[in-house]
Amino acid sequence: MSAKFEKELQHLVSNNVISEAVSKNISEYYASQKIDSPNKLFTIFGVLGSVLVGLGIVLILAHNWDGFSRTVKTIWAFIPLVIGQLFTGFVILKKKSAAWKETAAAFLFFAIGASISLVSQIYNIPGSMPSFLLTWIVLAAPLIYLLRSHTATLLHLIFATSYACNLGYFNEAIPWAYLAMLAWILPFYYNQIQKNPDANITGIYHWFICLSLIISLGSFISGSELFGFLIYILLFGLFYNLGKLPFFDTSKLRANAYLLTGSLGMVFILMVSSFHWFWEEGSMSRYGNVEIALALVLGLATIGVILYLFKRKKMNEFNLFQYAAPIFAIVYLLPISDKFIPVILINILTFALGVFAIRIGVKRARYSILNYGMLIIATLIACRFFDTEISFVIRGLLFVGIGIGFFATNYFMYKKQKQLSNE
Repeated sequence: MSAKFEKELQHLVSNNVISEAVSKNISEYYASQKIDSPNKLFTIFGVLGSVLVGLGIVLILAHNWDGFSRTVKTIWAFIPLVIGQLFTGFVILKKKSAAWKETAAAFLFFAIGASISLVSQIYNIPGSMPSFLLTWIVLAAPLIYLLRSHTATLLHLIFATSYACNLGYFNEAIPWAYLAMLAWILPFYYNQIQKNPDANITGIYHWFICLSLIISLGSFISGSELFGFLIYILLFGLFYNLGKLPFFDTSKLRANAYLLTGSLGMVFILMVSSFHWFWEEGSMSRYGNVEIALALVLGLATIGVILYLFKRKKMNEFNLFQYAAPIFAIVYLLPISDKFIPVILINILTFALGVFAIRIGVKRARYSILNYGMLIIATLIACRFFDTEISFVIRGLLFVGIGIGFFATNYFMYKKQKQLSNE
């Protein structure tokens, strides 16, 4: 327990807020909690240590590799795997702490990959990078549930994303196996949310899953040009509405990866689509059945989450961000011959989102949300400088006005908070 907390307890005792006995009970309780909690520093260094040991062994073997016979090479190829399995078995049978499990998971995960690559090199087994990654991920997948390991889960996500990118972006094939890899960790992820909703590792899971889906989604889109923007904004719309679910909405903002990535992603795509060229090229966009299926699934999922929030009476306040993605989809799919009309509609929608964010920031007294709304409007105005003929004097005056707006709104917020604190 920190010295500051101990000092606060002594202060409460001296002012007769709590008794000496209560202070002692509080100290003993938090001391026991600290003892029972896993040593995070030991876990981190254990994982790093296992990775470094593995890399050191690889480097030593690489230096003398050409001098070994094929039989010796094969034995060395399986030694890291055998050591990793024995170490993992020891950790499971002896019921070691979480730090030991994370260390064993990290070592065995990389030992599997090393053994596969070494055997392939020794016997000249042909194969591609996606097939190698797929084999590695499938063989290491049981570690997640066998050791209940966060390290194995995060490595699984990272390598699954690498597999999707390698197969979809560089080999122009659809990585359907990525969906199975993602589904494999969902029970573990759900259990983590239920048992430790406020833990830091749970917030990390949120961010990893969001980023993995954002990065991997493009690998399912091939030759559809600007239709991919529609698919992505529907994904971001789904993320934002997931972030408004009761569980995520009550968590800290920095841990609500769905809300943050959804909001930022939608605003980015709206900024891009606010240019006239987007709609000129979008009219020539081609897409296949996979892209249509993705758009339908994401759109229906977004509507389903919105209806669920309505049913749970969690949408008493109107929130334009929750409807931005469906509105964009409607504008995109409308058969409008004049491409200037969707440009106007998207600019109005983006400006309205900025105003709405300012309104939320003022209402909740949140500087971050207030300035976010101001930034949306400022960026939208800056974008219009590139496709409209405005004199430099007017542009300068607009930027001065935006700067004054930033200062005025923040000063108004500061005065309001000061008045409330005084009251």
